[in-house]
Amino acid sequence: MSDSPAPAAEAADRRRWWGLVAISVAVALIIVDSTIVNVAIPYVVDDLGLTSSQVQWVQESYTLVFAATLLIWGTVADRIGRRRMLLIGVVVFVLASVLAALAGSGSALIGARIIQGFGGAMILPTTLSLINAGFTGRDRGIAFAVWGSTIGGMVAVGPLLGGWLTTSFSWRWAFGINLPLGLLIVAGVLLFVPESRSDARGRIDVVGALLSAITFATLAFGLIEGRTYGWWTAADGLKIGDWTWPLAISPVPLAFAVTLVAGATFVWRTLRRTREGKPTLLRFDLFSIPSFRNGNIAAMIVSLGEFGIVLSLPLWLQNVLGYTAFQTGLVLLALAIGSFTASGLSAPLSSRLQPAAIVRTGLVAEIVGIAGLGLVIGPSTSWVAIVPCLFVYGFGVGLATAQLTGVVLVDVPVQRSGEGSGVQSTSRQIGSALGIAILGTVLFTTAGARLDSGLAEQGVPAAARTQVVNAVVESAGGAIPALAKNPQTAPIAPIAEQAFSDATRWAAFTAAGFLVLGLLATLSLGSGARRVEEGEAGAVEAVNAPGAPSVP
Repeated sequence: MSDSPAPAAEAADRRRWWGLVAISVAVALIIVDSTIVNVAIPYVVDDLGLTSSQVQWVQESYTLVFAATLLIWGTVADRIGRRRMLLIGVVVFVLASVLAALAGSGSALIGARIIQGFGGAMILPTTLSLINAGFTGRDRGIAFAVWGSTIGGMVAVGPLLGGWLTTSFSWRWAFGINLPLGLLIVAGVLLFVPESRSDARGRIDVVGALLSAITFATLAFGLIEGRTYGWWTAADGLKIGDWTWPLAISPVPLAFAVTLVAGATFVWRTLRRTREGKPTLLRFDLFSIPSFRNGNIAAMIVSLGEFGIVLSLPLWLQNVLGYTAFQTGLVLLALAIGSFTASGLSAPLSSRLQPAAIVRTGLVAEIVGIAGLGLVIGPSTSWVAIVPCLFVYGFGVGLATAQLTGVVLVDVPVQRSGEGSGVQSTSRQIGSALGIAILGTVLFTTAGARLDSGLAEQGVPAAARTQVVNAVVESAGGAIPALAKNPQTAPIAPIAEQAFSDATRWAAFTAAGFLVLGLLATLSLGSGARRVEEGEAGAVEAVNAPGAPSVP
């Protein structure tokens, strides 16, 4: 009889790790979906006859809703139950995916993508808070490593899966694949993931939630659309959806103005309600925890460059080197392999190094990998030169992303895991949106300038240069293969290929620069750089801090 507790403990431990598998697949669901859509879009355009504006909103409607509601659902999950919120998110996401797969028009597809955004925002912070609540000590570091490597790996696996599904079957399977994945996740979560929630009760701060959503939606809109709509003056013939913009000023500065007003109101209102003891969406006392505050700053800066290359590299591989979507996915698979390799090494590394040291090691690997890409990119680069750089970059992502997440959340009280996870996910999302805006501007501005300069050296008239440059830039390089096939424009195709390669190179160097800044930002982690095992005591101290809920 004395031996009975040991098998029971082993069974509970096995259930916990199987639960981590289900949680990781849930993360993979939303990451793969976002990358699959990028590959499937050309096929969707042909089938549904989407306008250029609709193409844009198929991508961005999801991103805006996702970024706007991350903080909301993370906090709500603490109240109603984190497992319950994850299951709701998966069901919403899968049902929306089915609607997207059955969509008969661009408007129907955009509507489905909006619903997907809500589901995805329910899933991501909840997976983090479940790990934070379900694992402690060294096991928590390993669990976060698996979570982070899943994100890094799925960013690369998505294009491969999407290329295969869309070319071998239909673009509709790019969404339909989420149905069996969703059923698998629901079964795994119900079987292996225990429920957890905060002891705190009370009404949800609905006004605070709306202010938060407006703040982050308008911020993401401005960052994403600045290059397209104009950072100050509205682009000629500007349309938002099917509506023509009536003002000379771009909607982007107006969106940023709304961000400032809504954000300031949110902060003022939250501080006032906290003093009065009323429920709030977020309590700012979390930022008094050094590891949480400094870690979020570092995570935001790192996100500026961490996945930026995924924006430009597939465009370069397909439009300059002539790879198919499936071949592009195979090349990017090196990133996934590197990320999963890092996951396998997380346990021995976490026993020897502090989490912040592992983060810095990963960031150095990312910088080496992405700077290496910048050095080898050219119109005739072989995949043999690209794959090692992507592997090193992916290895760095697998180390840095997971361990940085662990550092951010290590001292956050377990019963506020959803709140902390929502803030952390939002910080990364803002950083990613800003990074995409800046790297996209670098990519297309450099491509246009280099192409115009190269054509001028060949004596091409200004009017013709403008036409070619606009065609290449507005198609994100998609016009380059057409230039090469047309006998009349074939002589200028190599100039376009060189210009786009130069632009991709500078985008890579810019991303590397952001990662250097992120590496410097990790120097501020200070006490958050302790080993994860030591962070448990800090979590209890934070729980017992003035204004924090009592330990259960």
